[in-house]
Amino acid sequence: PNPVAGYIGAEMGNEGRAGQQGGFLSQEIVTAKKLQWNRSVASQEVRQSQYAWEMQRQRVLTDVRRSFYDVLVAQRTVELSDQLARIGDEGVKSVEALMKAKEVARGDLLQARIEADTAKVLLERASNRHVAAWRNLAAVVGTDDMEPRPLAGDVQDGLLQLTWDDTFSRLLAQSPQLANAQTGVARAQAALSRECAGRVPNVELQGAVQYDNATRDTFATVQVGVPVPIYNRNQGNIRRAQAELLAAEREVQRVQLALRQRLAVVFEQYTNARFQVDKYQRDIVPNAEASLKLTTSGYKQGEYSYLSLLTAQRTFFQTNLTYLDALRELRAAATTIEGNLLSDSLQAGDSSDRGSSER
Repeated sequence: PNPVAGYIGAEMGNEGRAGQQGGFLSQEIVTAKKLQWNRSVASQEVRQSQYAWEMQRQRVLTDVRRSFYDVLVAQRTVELSDQLARIGDEGVKSVEALMKAKEVARGDLLQARIEADTAKVLLERASNRHVAAWRNLAAVVGTDDMEPRPLAGDVQDGLLQLTWDDTFSRLLAQSPQLANAQTGVARAQAALSRECAGRVPNVELQGAVQYDNATRDTFATVQVGVPVPIYNRNQGNIRRAQAELLAAEREVQRVQLALRQRLAVVFEQYTNARFQVDKYQRDIVPNAEASLKLTTSGYKQGEYSYLSLLTAQRTFFQTNLTYLDALRELRAAATTIEGNLLSDSLQAGDSSDRGSSER
C-alpha cells in the first residue's frame, strides 16, 4: 500500500489566530505475510497461463504432424492409383488385340474395361484426397499459398513400439493439462493461506507535525490504529477458498481419469493399426507381390487366363492401398499419443479436455 500524505489543521479561529497547522503521513502495515501470499497466488496463475500456452503449442504440433503424414500417404496413394490406372488401360488394349485374334471372349474385354474404369475412379478419389490433405496442412500451418508439391519423407520412419503402462506413465508425467490442474491446486492452497492471513488485522500508523500559532510551539503526534475483528473474521472468504481448494483437488482427479479414458480410445486405435501394419508388412504385402509375379509369369506362358491376371493385379494394389490406410491410422494414433492427446488447434474455446478427434 502507498503511504497517505495530507494536511491537518485544528483550533483555527481560536482567539482570532490560525490555530494549529501542519501535515501528516500515514502508512498501512500489512501483517501476516498477506502480500507474499498475494504474490504466490499470482505466480501460480502465471504458471497456469504458461501451461495453457504449452497445451496450444502441442495441439499445433500434433495437427501439423498428422497433416504431414496424411499428405505423405495421399501422395503414395496417388502414385499407386495412377500405376493401377495405366495398367488397366494397357490391359484393355491387350485384351482388344487378343479379341481381334479371337483368343479371348467378349466377357474378358468387358471385365478389363470394368477394371480400367474402376482404377480411374480410384485415381480420381486419390487425387481429390491428396488436394484436400494439402489444404488441411496449409490451414494448420497457417498459410494460404501452399501449392501441392512432392513431400520428402517416409510414413514408416521413426515408428516406436508403445506399451500401455509406459505410455500412460509418460502421459501423466508430461501432460500440460494435468500440470495445469496441479498448479490450480497450488494456487488454491496459496489463496486459502491468504484468506486465513486475512483474519489478522493490518496496523495503521500515522504521524503528524503541527505548529501552534498561539504558543508558537511545534509539536508532533503519533497515532496507531488496529481493527478489532469482532464480527468479520474473514470467515466467508476462508470457506470459499476451502471449497475452491477441494474443487481444484477433484479437478486433478478428473483430469487424470479423462486422460486415461481418452488414451484408452487412442491406444486401441494404435494397437489395431500396429497389428494390421505389422501383418501387412510381414505377410500380406509380400504374399500379394509373390502372387502377382507368379500369375504374370504363368499368364505369359499360357497357364493362367487374363482374368486371373487382372484379379492378381487388383489384389496387389488393393493390398497396398489398405496397407497405406493402416499406416495412416497408425501414424495418426502415434502422433496423437506423442502430442499428449492434444489436437484440434484451430477449434474455438480453451477447454482443457479438448483432445484428439477421430479422422
